[in-house]
Amino acid sequence: MSGAMSWVTISLAGLVTFLLRWSFLALVDSLELPATIRHALRFVPVAVFSAIVWPAILIQQDAIVWPTENLRLWAAAAAALVAWRTRSVLYTIVTGMAAFWLLSVIW
Repeated sequence: MSGAMSWVTISLAGLVTFLLRWSFLALVDSLELPATIRHALRFVPVAVFSAIVWPAILIQQDAIVWPTENLRLWAAAAAALVAWRTRSVLYTIVTGMAAFWLLSVIW
C-alpha cells in the first residue's frame, strides 16, 4: 500500500469514527427517552466506576487479597469515609493516597 493510500484510509477511518460518535450526540436532543430508561441511566457512572475501581483494590498479583493484608482496601475505606462526609473529590484523593502511604510505611 502506498503512502498516499495509507493517509486516505486513515482519514476515512477517522471520518467514519467521528460521524458515528457525533450522530449519537446530535440525536440526543431530539430523542425523548422513557422515564424508566432515564432512571436506569443514572446508575451507569456508578457501575462503570465500580467495575474499574474494585478489581484494582481487591486483586493484586492475580489473586484476591483479603482485608487483613490489603492496604489498598483500608486506604479506600478511609477515602470513602472522607468522600461520604465531605463530598470533596480533592479531600477524598488526598486522604486515600495519604492513608495508603502511611499504611505502607507502618505495615
